[in-house]
Amino acid sequence: MASVTQLVAAFDACFLSSFNTRLIGYADEPLYLPATSNEPAKILFRLDYVSSALHEISHWCIAGAERRRLEDYGYWYESDARNLTTQKQFEQVEVKPQAIECLLHWAAGLDFRVSVDNLALPEYDFLPFEQAVMRQVDCYINEGNLPERALLFLRYLLAQRHPNQDLSEFLKQTYEDYCR
Repeated sequence: MASVTQLVAAFDACFLSSFNTRLIGYADEPLYLPATSNEPAKILFRLDYVSSALHEISHWCIAGAERRRLEDYGYWYESDARNLTTQKQFEQVEVKPQAIECLLHWAAGLDFRVSVDNLALPEYDFLPFEQAVMRQVDCYINEGNLPERALLFLRYLLAQRHPNQDLSEFLKQTYEDYCR
């Protein structure tokens, strides 16, 4: 699954009718807009970046029904000029979404890199954050506690590339390969 067009079609196939939600690219900034009486909910992702789309999908997969009724799930967004304290807070709330994003990247056949999303700290050591994300990836794989929508989309993405591959086996093997 290499293209944005394929990813949007995959998301629509999985979630448009069941969750009244669309994935829309080419936005200046990512944003979630809840459904209205006339329009489905919209997950806007940056430009035509597949990684941006997968990141925004990850947040959507975690958001509960109440959060999905709020613009941007009711969360605050701190600009990419965070100080060290605010950066650590940002990372705490980003571990689970980025772990799901990692798994989605793998299922789509793409490489994953954590994002600290901060231009103000160019020398910042992101290794502890990356390790936290990978611990969460391991937890999701081995404890089977992925959010239902994430699991559904993972299965769909993998089936597009490898129709006969078991998701659990694929994720375990990919994680082992990653850790080597």
